Parts: sequence; structure tokens; C-alpha cells
Amino acid sequence: MIDVGTNNKALLDDPMYMGWRHERVGQEEYDAFMAEFIAAVKRRWPNVLLQFEDFAQANAVPLLERYRNELCCFNDDVQGTASVVVGTLMAACQAREETIAQQRVVFVGGGSAGCGIAEQVVVAMEAEGLTESEARSRIYIVDRDGLMTSDQAWQRDFQRRLAHDPSLVAGWNGQGLEETIAQIKPTVMIGVCGQRGIFTEQVVRTMHAGCEHPVIMPLSNPTSQAEAVPEDVIRWTDGQALVATGSPFAPVVYNGRTYPIAQCNNAYIFPGIGLGVIAASASRVTDEMLMSASRALAREAPLVKEGKGALLPPLSRIRDISKSIAFEVAAQAQQNGVALKTSGTTLRELIEKASWSPDYRTYRRRAF
Repeated sequence: MIDVGTNNKALLDDPMYMGWRHERVGQEEYDAFMAEFIAAVKRRWPNVLLQFEDFAQANAVPLLERYRNELCCFNDDVQGTASVVVGTLMAACQAREETIAQQRVVFVGGGSAGCGIAEQVVVAMEAEGLTESEARSRIYIVDRDGLMTSDQAWQRDFQRRLAHDPSLVAGWNGQGLEETIAQIKPTVMIGVCGQRGIFTEQVVRTMHAGCEHPVIMPLSNPTSQAEAVPEDVIRWTDGQALVATGSPFAPVVYNGRTYPIAQCNNAYIFPGIGLGVIAASASRVTDEMLMSASRALAREAPLVKEGKGALLPPLSRIRDISKSIAFEVAAQAQQNGVALKTSGTTLRELIEKASWSPDYRTYRRRAF
């Protein structure tokens, strides 16, 4: 747990607050502290796998880009979320007998999570034959000022890479979400903005008018911040949308048919990535390793394996799924040259050896 203070006065004044009672340190001091911390981690555990979790938007991507080539690390909120969403999207595309490279994807929310997912979608499109510029031309980010274009001065570096030329919106009456949907005619819409209900009936119906089977993912959580609820999305698209969410939702019953709703939970991804890295003694986490995790997850989707059901497998199968993901991640690490090569059998044995079961002894109360 990294505690660099807080500017929340209510917490600072709370006698029960357990954190450091100090205003949040400035950026320069913060960066210096993180550099000192990571240097200490590398000295103490030279073969560490460092997983960044819950870092603020302003720091998440810069920290990842600064250190990803110095030690074995990944950011679960950026890369883990991206991997599970891309795996879900792969499953949806396979169910529609399409490729990711054919999709036009609108992201609602241009923070580190949304842009992290977008960058992973770009990698997936490139793997299917598109150039980087072609892939980026099929990604659209709608944020506070509408469609993200390169003339918006507020953007951070990781956002500018996904901004379009301002000429794209020339002649539009505005750049809001509904108009972007009408102009772009996306096949996929992903919500990561935390704005409850922003996927309105008109927005969803406009999207459905341009795509027979839209993929709609309101990923913000908790449930109170979801961009839409699955029941509405199913009803507004007459049962034609493929839906995945960030929060858990019950199956939707519409016109006598039951629609299971997949939850894009990072628990599908980070245990398998960690297990694969440890089993293979990988020295880095590469983009290709993350993509292999997404492909392994997509293969487990009931909609892909059985032609019906959810876009993601049940979490009750997470142990077996994690081992499948771990094998693909470890094998990809070997192909990338960041792990020593072993035979497939040995690799599976290493994965089993690195796995453990949280079984506890049964206790009973005893009177003295």
C-alpha cells in the first residue's frame, strides 16, 4: 500500500482515519518516491512481478511506461481491464463471424482505463493485418468535450495518440455522443466514464439502426454508475445486442428468451497472467503476452464454444481458466524471448507446481 497523503479534508479530520495525515505530496516528490520504492523492490526481489493497482489516472500510464522495460510489471486497471475487454470483444466477434479488425469502436470516457483498452484493441487489430494508422482510424474516444480531436489542449500524452484530426468533425452540428454514433455508425460501444445512464435509449437505438448486432459494454462500476442497465439495452435493441458489463447483473428475460450478462471482471485475467509469468520465470510482461491472455479467455466463452450463452465463462471455473491463460502467457513469453524455453509438458508441470489451493483445516470450538 502506497500512501502519499490526501487532500480530502473530511478524511484528515476523521479521528478514525488510518492513513497518513498529510496533504498529498506534489508530483515531483511523488515521482521521486516511486522511483526510490521501485529501486528498493528490485534490490530486494530481483525477479519480482510487480502489479500496479488503483493508481490515479494521472500516474497510472506514465508509471507503466516508465518502468515496464525496467522490471517485470503490469497495471491491472489499465492492461488487465484491457485484456478482459478485448477477450470479451473477441468472443463477440467470433459469435458474429467477424474479426476485430472489421469493427468501429466508440469509447465513452477517455481516462487511463478507456485509453488502455483502446490501445489493446489497436494491438488486436494490427495482429489481424491492419497497419497501426488503419487501426487507430477505427477507434473513437468521446470525452468531456465530445469526440477527442488533436486540437484539444487538455489531453495527456496517452490520449493524444488516440485523437482524430479535427477535420473529421467538420460540418457536424456538435460532437456529443448521439451525433458521434450517428456519424460514425460504430459496431461496438464501450462505456468507461462512470456517468450513469449516458447510454440513453436514443443513443442505443441510433447505434442499433447502423448495426444489426451491436456490442454494448457499460463497464463502469458500481452498478449505480453504469452507463446503462442490460435490461434496457436488450429491450431497446429488440434482443439483438451483445452485452457485457463491469458490474454484476442478473440474466435478462425478454420475449421469452433469457440473456445471460457477462461481467468483465479483471479476476478473469490477472491470476492467469501472474501464474504464467511465475511458471515461465518471465522477465517482462509484453503486449503479446496480454493478447494471448485475451485469446485464451475468448476461447472459453459459452457463446463461442456452444453457440449460446454469455460472452464470458462463469467465474466458478476461474481456476481452470487461469491455468489455460497461464499456459498461453508463458508460451508467448518464450516466443518473445523474455523467458527460457521449455517443452509444453514441462511448462504445464511448472504451472501446476506454481498453483495452490486455498484449503484450510476445519476448526471446531472447544470448551475448556
